Amino acid sequence: MGNVMRGMSAWNKPDGIDSSSLGKEEDMVVVLADYPPPDVSEPIFRIGEKLGIVAQQGYWWKVRSLQTGKENYIPGIHVGKVYHGWLFEGVTRQKAEELLLLPGNRVGSFLVRESSTEQGAYVLSIKHSVIRHYRICRLDNSWYYISPGLTFQCLEDMINHYSEFADGLCCVLTSPSQSNRTAPPTAVPSVVMRRHVDGKKKDRPQVTSMGGQNDNMLSYGVRSSIAAYLSFSECEEAQSMRQESRQKKSKSFYVLPEN
Repeated sequence: MGNVMRGMSAWNKPDGIDSSSLGKEEDMVVVLADYPPPDVSEPIFRIGEKLGIVAQQGYWWKVRSLQTGKENYIPGIHVGKVYHGWLFEGVTRQKAEELLLLPGNRVGSFLVRESSTEQGAYVLSIKHSVIRHYRICRLDNSWYYISPGLTFQCLEDMINHYSEFADGLCCVLTSPSQSNRTAPPTAVPSVVMRRHVDGKKKDRPQVTSMGGQNDNMLSYGVRSSIAAYLSFSECEEAQSMRQESRQKKSKSFYVLPEN
């Protein structure tokens, strides 16, 4: 960025940086809008979430969430690159306000963005009672300033100074824009203790009452299977009784009276 960050090109990755490596600030992006949109499906990434770049594959970028560690793909137009945690690429005034108003940003949270009205210029956006924007001017010698009486060789020096002294700003800079959105808690599968049921030793009222006392004790499928088993057992028992009755009839005899 010229003098922006002492030798770093404006929005290009410095030479010698591996695009697949993580942990470097140059490899960080911020989500600019929920993706996928909530009206399509449950978003995978939320606005303001910080991601590490794994690979850029044309339109799709493979990224890793810095909060959950999970990898996925997201269109490049849904993210903006972030340098040093606070220098945002491709963020408009409106989007900067949306990011700073996210939960987790306190008074003094800030970001530096490109000016939407002047090419090559920058704006410092700060969260206060309202979001305030300060135009960062540049001298002919490439030094930067917000107040003409206080100039800085690079943006990093400016941010370091205003992190200690307000010097005309609405407040001291506290922390770069962030979001406290956390990953939804992983659902722990519920463990249901099921009693061993012996259909030969339990009659229908005993078995069916077990499900009535606690529906979680026996699932619907188990209760259906037990009911089918009992019905089958009753059919077998009835058939057996009919066979025994026939056998008794076949073995019976009549005694004729003497007369």
